[in-house]
Amino acid sequence: MAGDYHRGEMDISEQAATYDAFGKMTKWGSLAVAVLLLFITLLFCTPAGFIGSAIAAVVLLALGIVLLREKPAPAH
Repeated sequence: MAGDYHRGEMDISEQAATYDAFGKMTKWGSLAVAVLLLFITLLFCTPAGFIGSAIAAVVLLALGIVLLREKPAPAH
């Protein structure tokens, strides 16, 4: 049984895909939570009102999308 194992020969494509999906869900989920938290905090805790809160949330969402999107792989 122990002799059947050969280091580096196992197919890990499913594990790699799961790891990649978890990273993406964490990244985009964190952005969604941050946008919602900013919107609710400004709406209820400051005199910014709905419009001011919505503008700040949209700006944060746009910046988050620009900064968190996938970067193209460098071509060597």
